[in-house]
Amino acid sequence: MGEKKDPTKLICKNKKAHFNYRIEDTYEAGIVLTGTEVKSCRQGQANLTDSYGRVKNGEVFLHDVHISPYSHAGFSQHDPLRVRKLLLHKQEIKKLFGKTSEQGYAFIPLKMYFRKGKVKVEMGLARGKKLYDKREDIKKKDLRREAASEFRRKNR
Repeated sequence: MGEKKDPTKLICKNKKAHFNYRIEDTYEAGIVLTGTEVKSCRQGQANLTDSYGRVKNGEVFLHDVHISPYSHAGFSQHDPLRVRKLLLHKQEIKKLFGKTSEQGYAFIPLKMYFRKGKVKVEMGLARGKKLYDKREDIKKKDLRREAASEFRRKNR
């Protein structure tokens, strides 16, 4: 019996999201892209740093996602920082509108990937971390790294 391969291919990941925010809930959303944007994503030329989602008029939009221009495109080229529409269910949009209107909540992209030929974005409903929370995360990460190196050193 052959194992099934995971049909997702990662395009890019927001590495600072888990450091700067406490992710409370995640959503998978489709994204409306042009042809050259999809081709550029296939080359892995997207960046989610400093991007965010916003609910407006019952629709969700993704701001400040940088998708580089496609290198082999002709005269028609897309704007790298244009606002892109996200595709979510109406119930999810209503829930997000209620949560993001509260103080301290943000709707940020965590990763962008291909699933069955379609570009998807994993969005997170997040609350910002305080400085002391970030310091504690750094301390835990250092302790885990030291324990792993100690374990490797003993098992030589």
